[in-house]
Amino acid sequence: MLRASSILTDIDQRDEAWDSGRMTERFTSVDEYIESQPAEQQAILREIRRVLLEAVPGGEEKYRYDMPAVMFDGRYGLHYAAWKKFVGLYPVARLDDGEHDALEEEIAPYRAAKDSINFPYSKPIPYDLIGRVAAALAARRVESA
Repeated sequence: MLRASSILTDIDQRDEAWDSGRMTERFTSVDEYIESQPAEQQAILREIRRVLLEAVPGGEEKYRYDMPAVMFDGRYGLHYAAWKKFVGLYPVARLDDGEHDALEEEIAPYRAAKDSINFPYSKPIPYDLIGRVAAALAARRVESA
């Protein structure tokens, strides 16, 4: 179960948009979701998808909580979603555990909420950082299993 309050806030906002008629489609696959986005965002989402799948060997791609995700060990996942001004990753627990302190420092400017990282479209998307975050989270899941 996801504990990221930021995901729920974003999903609540998205659900509000659907309920008000501003958004009328719900998707059943990652491909449908990506294809529904503007061209520039599609390219970003495709690259994030590639980076995540490469960073998480054996990761399983799913569409859940109305956004794409790459699952670790079948249960825990890293979700990503396109928004008007940024692309977000959820949930990204703090990585300042001694082993990943430097990585957490790199993430810090992008933290938007407790377990949320937002990369604004107005700046280059740090795909390498996204891959390293995914690898660290996947390794953490393996260690705790």
